[in-house]
Amino acid sequence: MFHSLPRFMKQANATHHLYRKLLPLFLFLLWISFPLQAQFRPHEQLGELFEAVQLKPVFPDSKTFVDCTPLAAPDVILQAYRQQKNQPGFDLDAFVLKYFRLPPTPATNFHSDTSQSVVQHIEKLWPVLTRERGSDSSSLIPLPNPYIVPGGRFREIYYWDTYFTMLGLQASSEVELIEYMVDNFAYLIQKTGHIPNGNRTYYVTRSQPPFFALMLGILAYERGNSILAKYAPALRQEYDFWMEGAETLTTANPAHRRVVRLQDGSILNRYWDDKPTPRPEAYKEDVHLAQESGRNKEEVYRNLKAAAESGWDFSSRWFADGQNLRTIRTVELIPVDLNALLYHTELTLAQAAKLNNNRKEERLFRKRAEARKKALLRYCWSPKDNFFFDYDFTQDAVSGIPTLAAAFPLYFRMADKQQAEAVANRLQKDFLKPGGLVTTLSHTGQQWDAPNGWAPLQWISIMGLRNYNHTALADSIATNWINLNTSVFKSTGKLVEKYNVENTTLEAGGGEYPTQDGFGWTNGVLLRLLVSQAGKK
Repeated sequence: MFHSLPRFMKQANATHHLYRKLLPLFLFLLWISFPLQAQFRPHEQLGELFEAVQLKPVFPDSKTFVDCTPLAAPDVILQAYRQQKNQPGFDLDAFVLKYFRLPPTPATNFHSDTSQSVVQHIEKLWPVLTRERGSDSSSLIPLPNPYIVPGGRFREIYYWDTYFTMLGLQASSEVELIEYMVDNFAYLIQKTGHIPNGNRTYYVTRSQPPFFALMLGILAYERGNSILAKYAPALRQEYDFWMEGAETLTTANPAHRRVVRLQDGSILNRYWDDKPTPRPEAYKEDVHLAQESGRNKEEVYRNLKAAAESGWDFSSRWFADGQNLRTIRTVELIPVDLNALLYHTELTLAQAAKLNNNRKEERLFRKRAEARKKALLRYCWSPKDNFFFDYDFTQDAVSGIPTLAAAFPLYFRMADKQQAEAVANRLQKDFLKPGGLVTTLSHTGQQWDAPNGWAPLQWISIMGLRNYNHTALADSIATNWINLNTSVFKSTGKLVEKYNVENTTLEAGGGEYPTQDGFGWTNGVLLRLLVSQAGKK
């Protein structure tokens, strides 16, 4: 009887365990080595089946189908559909359920404990909202590291959401997870040439507000400024995505993709999407709107997708008449928030160049940042209204629609003292409500309009006001927001993506889907504000 395994058996056993440990990593590396075109693209690969499913609709939420996993090769499924669709008794719903696996539902084993503090609740939520690396063979683009999802129907990482989620992760000392997500975004830049709206194949034609430089700022605070030098190539590649074609602009051809040449030769940016087609995740909504609008369909689709790139989907700030989605004209506008973010990106690239001892590049990006600041203050500031607006370059005039995007120049210290004071006065007079700041002053039924308030815009406004010593107003906004978030949590056990700040007894509304809970950026901003508030006491 052996008291121990023979050496060769021990070695075989150890090899087997090592194999089992490394196989998932090997398969993941093999998966990400495939070009993006090889991954599942339901809107491109399923042809008329995709259109039939979305327009029927088989699912109430258009996003459900594009998140499904095919159980056979897309061309095999499409061939089966073509063979069966005209047969008597064909059932499209049953066909879809036979050939596709539905996306996973949010975790149902998590139960909120409202006897706990909201801080304890958020700390418990981080693992619930964390997803591991890998792919499920759906439209999901696999990432090399774990990441946080917003929650609810949002099963993937989202670009600008992640920055505000990181604020909370930083307060929770989850620095490793922050670094994982920064690495994920650097990977997406390398894989797709930019950071997509989210890690789905149907999102790759658009991005979201460029917060990558700000994410690097959080990580650099925790790990040191060498972080800026390390990620400078990825940040430069993202910047080049936003600036592509700038050198080709002329007076006769002043706009290309995301860049616009203005009358004085200044270059500013707009939101855009390269494919003027319906959003795959909102296909029926876009098709119906284009039909109702009476406009050129491609024009409508591009403007809808450009607004989705802005993150403000949808808002009166993009509407020609200020009221109706049918008049959307996103690509005609120079957004004040986008250009403030790119100003910060240019300054960050200058700082990274300095760390890399590249004085020529440092001077280049400081010059570009200064030129952008000068142009933004010239074109987006209205001396008549004493407020920052989006600029309509087709009409050579500001949009005249007041929104919380006006706080971004304060957040990045681009405004002078008098401009900041005027913005602060307007926020206090018109935007401040019992639950925080309202997004716009228009009630259109769109989710990025009144009466809704959103965590990222509360944070930008609060910190922007503090930059100019409007501390009392900033504290009032923070207190109202914290109280509303906490009250809703105590009564429902939830932290949601948006809130009704005008009537705090009612839920937020509007948009193309029900209000989602979870919720990444709400958790992040609330936790950071609570920590900041506790530090003052």
